[in-house]
Amino acid sequence: MTSEHAQATAGQRPRLAQIQAPVRPELELVEAEIPRIILSDFPAIQEVSDYLAHGRGKLFRPTLLLLANQVGDGGHERVPTLAAVVELVHMATLVHDDAVDHSVLRRGMPTVNALWSHQAAIIMGDYLYSRAVTELASFRRTDLVEVLAGAANEMSVGEMRQLASADALAFDEDDYYRLIQAKTASLIAAACEMGAMIGDHRFRQPLARYGHLTGMAFQIADDLLDYTGSEGDTGKPAGQDLREHKMTLPLIAALARMGQSARREVESFFAQPEPSDEGIQRIVELVQEHSGLDHARGRAEEFGARAAAALHSLPSSEATGALEAAVAYVVQRRR
Repeated sequence: MTSEHAQATAGQRPRLAQIQAPVRPELELVEAEIPRIILSDFPAIQEVSDYLAHGRGKLFRPTLLLLANQVGDGGHERVPTLAAVVELVHMATLVHDDAVDHSVLRRGMPTVNALWSHQAAIIMGDYLYSRAVTELASFRRTDLVEVLAGAANEMSVGEMRQLASADALAFDEDDYYRLIQAKTASLIAAACEMGAMIGDHRFRQPLARYGHLTGMAFQIADDLLDYTGSEGDTGKPAGQDLREHKMTLPLIAALARMGQSARREVESFFAQPEPSDEGIQRIVELVQEHSGLDHARGRAEEFGARAAAALHSLPSSEATGALEAAVAYVVQRRR
């Protein structure tokens, strides 16, 4: 493990650039692969594709795939393409999520549905999925298709489960874990597993488990940011989950500890079609008062510790050290 990664595991939060350092050349190829794969000769599609390619995120999932590929006797000449495929599936889910939620901002930029239309957003999400699948088919590996298709299916079912939840306040902690396993952890686990599948196949299962647990920690930490972050930190309005009446772990945990008076306040808030900023702030205060934030942080740390433990059977290397540092990055994330 490098000194930078040792500092991270000793409690100092690593920078993403440190985690990505072992795979920086491959990430540059991923950045070139994304626009190549989604290139279209239809101007309307290409306009939106260019916008999405310009505004893509931090390539966290491709980073984990590339690092997983370097564990043991790994390596594959087409691994940047596979990493790009995973990022395109992720992008497709975000475009669809924004359309479903009527979100106007993503990473501080207007969403596709805000700039074009909800219809365009749904079509573009489908286009990104189809281009990803087409590129994946070129590997001639049905096992890769099975893993990614399984994750895509889980994400779709997770979205429908959330949409079909009739009583938000009846959504409990077990429901929450099932949801984030489907919506977030499934794709991160698939990315790590596929990295091993075209690398050192011996480590497929421990890396899939690492990806699952890291994904669980990632989503809990992300949901915490809705209560603790600002729009400048997260790229979306603070309190957006509450504004959309989404039950995430901080509120679920706090609600279980609330008395009747506080619970009635929450019920009143969820009955409002368009919550006010003051109402959102009050719920944030109630969640903090009833230890919802502390509970969620603790659970994120637990999943993170289990993710790090999943790496113990892997050979020590720069890639393994970076994967361990990625856990600290996830658990302690601020944006």
